[in-house]
Amino acid sequence: MERRQRAGGRSGNTRRSSTKTIDQMPWKIPKMIDPPIEPLTDEGVLDIHNGAMRILEEIGIEFLNPEALKIMKRAGCKISEQNVKMDREFVMEMISFAPETFEITPRNHEHKVPLGGKNIAFLNVSSPPNIWDLENGKRPGDFESFKELVKLTQYFNCIHGCAGYPVEPIDIHPSVRHLDCLFEKLTLTDKVVHAYSLGKDRVEDVMEMVRIAGNLSEAEFNSKAHMYTNINSVSPLKHDFPMLEGAMIHARRNQAVVVTPFTLAGAMAPVTMSGAVTLSIAEGLAALVLLQVVNPGCPVMIGTFTSNVDMKTGAPAFGTPEYMRATQMTGQMARYYKIPMRSSGVCTSNVPDGQAMWETSNSLWSAVHSGTNLVYHAAGWLEGGLIASPEKLVMDCEIIQMIQRYCDEDLIKTKDEDIAIEAIKTVGPNGHYFGVKHTQERYETAFYSPIASDWSNYEAWDLNGATWTAQRAHKIYKDILAEFTPPPMNTDTKDELLEFVLKRKEQGGVSTDF
Repeated sequence: MERRQRAGGRSGNTRRSSTKTIDQMPWKIPKMIDPPIEPLTDEGVLDIHNGAMRILEEIGIEFLNPEALKIMKRAGCKISEQNVKMDREFVMEMISFAPETFEITPRNHEHKVPLGGKNIAFLNVSSPPNIWDLENGKRPGDFESFKELVKLTQYFNCIHGCAGYPVEPIDIHPSVRHLDCLFEKLTLTDKVVHAYSLGKDRVEDVMEMVRIAGNLSEAEFNSKAHMYTNINSVSPLKHDFPMLEGAMIHARRNQAVVVTPFTLAGAMAPVTMSGAVTLSIAEGLAALVLLQVVNPGCPVMIGTFTSNVDMKTGAPAFGTPEYMRATQMTGQMARYYKIPMRSSGVCTSNVPDGQAMWETSNSLWSAVHSGTNLVYHAAGWLEGGLIASPEKLVMDCEIIQMIQRYCDEDLIKTKDEDIAIEAIKTVGPNGHYFGVKHTQERYETAFYSPIASDWSNYEAWDLNGATWTAQRAHKIYKDILAEFTPPPMNTDTKDELLEFVLKRKEQGGVSTDF
């Protein structure tokens, strides 16, 4: 039977979403049904908490933003030049306002992303300056590659939002880059999108574009989260001006903010993982407190990007055992503070090879078992975040789909029809299960069906062209682009969006001075 093509990667009502290229799983926000891995004892959790509180009380965090300093001073914090100290009672009071769960609703409400609890949402790679594919190798990011990766992000149901630029299109001037990029993201996808917190004008431009794309009034937009941003601390012990500014703008309008310290043990943080996690928690809580002072109850998440460096070269390393444990430890701390958590699917490999996949798999599974709710860079990341790759994105989606299937409660059902005593009796000691009714009723949906893996034996694989995984992923990505159809958008809405972009370009875009 000919498969029915579905436009733009939209899922149907059946278990799998069929297209000409692959038979992928439908849109779904997985829920982790296993208890999280918790390497810290209760005493260990309190040790890290007390360490973070001592950093905030005794050492302080620098806020390189005058408005943030004024806000924290009015709230009763101790300010010395740019240093902010806050006592633990104040920290815990303000953190208590942060919601344990919230939703981000894009223009297509069917692609709403619930965060917190047991939900796990996966995002595409974000912000690499370079692109790599099998045909052209490594090169600087460009607008065409940006659009290709956005299309892949929309196509794959297992990717739940379009994070920052999946590759930086450096052929577009920074003053107007956000306008062109967001126009493409909002028209090529109908999933949750992100704004870079790089100054007031950029953030407000993106907010207006998201509002227009969603056909929302100002009041409707401000009533709940329709987009999000991520800010990083400048480890050790600093938050910079533009990121705090963008985060506060988001908080005032109830748009989600993820605060993710970037702490590399041995370089920007203590060499011990508990020390690095403690520093990360302190930096993250400092910004989260500010945002709750600005707007108590605004949606926020605490992120972790704690890994280690290669002590021989000083280069960052990802997907390491240390990275995995730091992610799990941060998960425990996030639950202690009752704040949703973000982590990442990262690797250090330069090409989509075996190293890339075992490091990424380590990262993704540590995210799942840490209780992470939002996984950044889950598909397409290479070279420690310096390269985006469409082949790697396809290969990573294989892992994400396997995780989604792993989280399916159908696998652990124990009703009579699942225990299958009658089938066991029918087959007996000398038969097989291929032809029995129990198998025939379930064979199409019983097991995970891969999109890029080849499960044939060596001889069949060899006769079929002996293609390696990255080669198969390359063909899949090319086929997806060939059949891609953007999700529908009202013509008047698209025209209004374009009019806004052209108007802001005529005004010169935004300043590139920070």
